[in-house]
Amino acid sequence: MAKNTSLYFRIVEGRNLPAKDVSGTSDPYCIVKVDNEVVARTATVWKNLNPFWGEEYTLHLPMGFHSLSFHVMDEDTIGHDDVIGKITLSKESIGSQAKGLDSWMNLTRVDPDEEVQGEIHLSLELLKDTEKISLRCQIIEARDLAPRDISGTSDPFARVIFNNHSAETSIIKKTRFPHWEETLELELDPEELSEEGAVTVEVWDWDMVGKNDFLGKVEIPFACLHKTPLVQGWFRLLPLGNNEVDAGGKLGALRLKVRLVEDRILPSVYYQPLIDLLVESVISPAEVEDSSALTMLEEVTTVESRQDVAMTLVKIYLGQGLVVPFLDYLNTREVNHTTDPNTLFRSNSLASKSMEQFMKAVGMLYLHEVLKPIINRIFDEKKYIELDPCKIDLNRTRRISFKGAVSEAEVRESSVEMLQSYLTSIIESIVGSVDQCPPVMRVAFKQLHKRVEEQFAEPENEDVKYLAISGFFFLRFFAPAILTPKLFQLRDQHADTRTSRTLLLLAKALQSVGNLGLQLGHGKEQWMAPLHPIILRSVASVKDFLDKLIDIDHDIVSEVPQRAVFMPSVTVKEGYLLKYKTEGPLLLSRFAFKKRYFRLTSETLSYAKTPDWQVCSSIPIQCVCAVERVDENAFQQQNVMQIISQHNDGQLHTMYIQCKNVNELNQWLSAIRKVSIYNERMLPSFHPGAHRSGKWTCCLQADRTVTGCSRTHSAVTLGDWSDPLDPDVETQTIYKQLLQGRDKLRKKYLEMPEAGQTSSNKEINSDIHPDGAESNVQLMKPGQSVAARLLAMIQDLEQAHATFQRREKEDATGVILNP
Repeated sequence: MAKNTSLYFRIVEGRNLPAKDVSGTSDPYCIVKVDNEVVARTATVWKNLNPFWGEEYTLHLPMGFHSLSFHVMDEDTIGHDDVIGKITLSKESIGSQAKGLDSWMNLTRVDPDEEVQGEIHLSLELLKDTEKISLRCQIIEARDLAPRDISGTSDPFARVIFNNHSAETSIIKKTRFPHWEETLELELDPEELSEEGAVTVEVWDWDMVGKNDFLGKVEIPFACLHKTPLVQGWFRLLPLGNNEVDAGGKLGALRLKVRLVEDRILPSVYYQPLIDLLVESVISPAEVEDSSALTMLEEVTTVESRQDVAMTLVKIYLGQGLVVPFLDYLNTREVNHTTDPNTLFRSNSLASKSMEQFMKAVGMLYLHEVLKPIINRIFDEKKYIELDPCKIDLNRTRRISFKGAVSEAEVRESSVEMLQSYLTSIIESIVGSVDQCPPVMRVAFKQLHKRVEEQFAEPENEDVKYLAISGFFFLRFFAPAILTPKLFQLRDQHADTRTSRTLLLLAKALQSVGNLGLQLGHGKEQWMAPLHPIILRSVASVKDFLDKLIDIDHDIVSEVPQRAVFMPSVTVKEGYLLKYKTEGPLLLSRFAFKKRYFRLTSETLSYAKTPDWQVCSSIPIQCVCAVERVDENAFQQQNVMQIISQHNDGQLHTMYIQCKNVNELNQWLSAIRKVSIYNERMLPSFHPGAHRSGKWTCCLQADRTVTGCSRTHSAVTLGDWSDPLDPDVETQTIYKQLLQGRDKLRKKYLEMPEAGQTSSNKEINSDIHPDGAESNVQLMKPGQSVAARLLAMIQDLEQAHATFQRREKEDATGVILNP
């Protein structure tokens, strides 16, 4: 039974941060670490002691983790960034809150002795003979130690301590992956055998000047050696002690939302009955109004979990090749239950959320292609744009004119001109993108158009069929992406205040376009009136675009493989990166990285000098064996990753690539890992360094082919729209939702009706007994048989989980529990 861990965190905002700059402010940003590995960096909020970030992330960690920490930093353009404070949350503290954490937390000071990481491989043995009693400790190696020196490495040595006895290993210079292979022996007095203390193994960084730096410790109770004379394995290094003291808010606070989801995933065969029932709901519904497994799932889905459930369902039906019938089933029910066309899809129902998540799952690459050029232009130009007379600030308009003061009328005129230019570009890009839109998305909209047209066939409702599509397409997809480009991965940073206002005005205008201009002039924002003409002129072209969008053969979707979101030959990620030049003369690191344009598809990772150049080289995705970070000291460069591949010659080849920042590094790591996640030849270990000057810079081993000194993290990925489909994980999510609502379903569908109730709307179930006698007539509620099957499946899955958990305990303890 596999284990799946997902960690969701949202960095909302900070308050009362201390001033670190001479101006009396700070330029704060957050670094997020999981077990001391940086997984995210927020944007910097300039000159603000109460910053708002609103950035959220999901991290998939199949191997689990120990702690999550948020470090708040002050960015400095000269010198090192200042540390403001940190918040550390243990896995146990996060997991103890079923609904997750959502609160303000005070920052604590950063103590170097608490910033430890890594593991140590050792064996501990208690030896007793007639002549002496000794404690033998074999210190084998350590990995992923914290860097304490300016070179990005450490000079580690280990020390074993018991009572007043101690012994030390040799010092290994400039490595975070030391190999000692040394045996230390402490001679004990007979009376010390009764001691209840602990054997401590400490790891230190040796410094020639000043005191040594603490790197971590392991404590093994001495009593364990009486029970098991030989203790051996990898042990996680721990800090000296939890010395984190709440500074009483003097360092400020962060508002965080953190949620941990840990699931044990059963083998596929256990989920298949539930998958079959979900499939049955959409491919052979007796009547669309009848209760089904899907409708029952919606009944027990809370408002908070509806978005997650919707995305999970979209992935399940994508995996089954039935996403269009699934959406059609939900949309048909929604349309049939709506009497007022003005309220159609206005609620956050399962149908609305599923359409929204479906567009993200299959249409994000399309959205990037359509919007990215214009979004980049808006960010680059940084124009001051404002239409609201109450918000025009003439002090911010100096860039508009060099002729002195500018009037409000001139600001509005300039703003209207720029907004019209931007809006025209956006609309033209969208209405010209019919052929770029994914076929499965077009067919889904075609079905939606058909259902709405059937339900609202009256002439006065002519526009409803367009509004139903544009409501999703413009209002829930393109407009939010324009408003917050970073959340749709269109930009690496949040917009500054000026650009953010421009994006807000454009998003408002595009919403009016999506509403086909029907609500223009009825709102409070009459200052948007100068944009009304261009909005009204675009209505005809938008309708024509929607007509062309749904003009597609329904059968074309069956020809498109939907097993994975990554379609063959579709670009998953692309952009300029720096590639390490391994051939030719040995260069200084900063000159050895050459700028190349990389393109990742589900089949290959290729690069060329520019997007238009012929591909220089490519790696088949099926040959990828590991995708990992590279230690900073390997090339004296930050944000470097390595891609290890094995081709037909059987040799391992490594490509080193540098990204411009840690967020780009994490995105590329995650994207390549996702497309290669099903590869069969993935490596269990790797070298975080590089083989240079005849040795590995990480573990200092000379043999180029020696086994890697650190564990790979190939299954650790950032959760987003491009997550590969995993039917078992997705079905487990649905099972948990149904498990929470089991009592509600049982009460509604399986409890017998009270005596005297009429059977006008009830099914009549007459069971024939084996002896031929007819049973008493039993009234059945609508959907009762489906509910009974569904509840039986929930019970079967619950029992399967219990069985596998019991087996895990038996395997771990070697004791048979309840045979």
